[in-house]
Amino acid sequence: MTFTIADFEIYFLILVRITAFFYTAPFFSLKNVPIRVKTGLSIFLAIILFFAASYETPQYIGVIGYSTLVIKEAIAGAIMGFFANIAYHILAFAGQMIDMEIGFSMVNQLDPVTNIQTTISSNLYGYLVLLMMMITNLHHYFLKGIVDSFQVISLGNATLNLNIYQIMIRFIVDYFVIGFRIVLPVFAAILIVNTILGILAKVAPQMNMFVIGLQLKVFIGLIVLALIIGLIPSVADFIFNEMVQMFKAAIEMLV
Repeated sequence: MTFTIADFEIYFLILVRITAFFYTAPFFSLKNVPIRVKTGLSIFLAIILFFAASYETPQYIGVIGYSTLVIKEAIAGAIMGFFANIAYHILAFAGQMIDMEIGFSMVNQLDPVTNIQTTISSNLYGYLVLLMMMITNLHHYFLKGIVDSFQVISLGNATLNLNIYQIMIRFIVDYFVIGFRIVLPVFAAILIVNTILGILAKVAPQMNMFVIGLQLKVFIGLIVLALIIGLIPSVADFIFNEMVQMFKAAIEMLV
């Protein structure tokens, strides 16, 4: 078996798309995953794809032409991974809203997944949904998706659709809708607490409602969080469906 320069050019294009995808995709782009693991997995998967299917040699002129193809593949892989990964940030939004209602918004923690400062509830939902992703093998779906993308988007033929803003607008709408669905139980409970505290403030003005309300909101918030912990699979379904839809939208945008 011979491995020519033309074969290497095809293999390198496959490797670039897969590597860009792994560095931006959900689960694979975690900050605590070693770079060597990401690189080795990209090389290994690219070798399998190269020998598992036949690819047409892309047409180009000179080094600049091939460099353009490499940039196209890098952008295609990064967009597919990024569009699937941005749905994960809905959990950070929902967690911050929950902590703002119950009084935990002053406590910030470093989320190693996104490498940003988030609240306690954001980390809780983030780790639970990430665990659900591993249990349900959703990361296998994205592996199959990047493999099948070579049949839909041939090497060197990825084109960026200018209607990307429509996809982002749709995602922003889903971002707030899904986020408020997650927050709704805590928001409703705290709304009832605020209503009761407002009535008590009129009935008994001598009571310090600020001190009572601060402790009561934390107590009620923790109780509600304990009661709705069983709804985590439903929250994961919302996030996973959004990830899949955004991933498909990214592929359609690149065709």
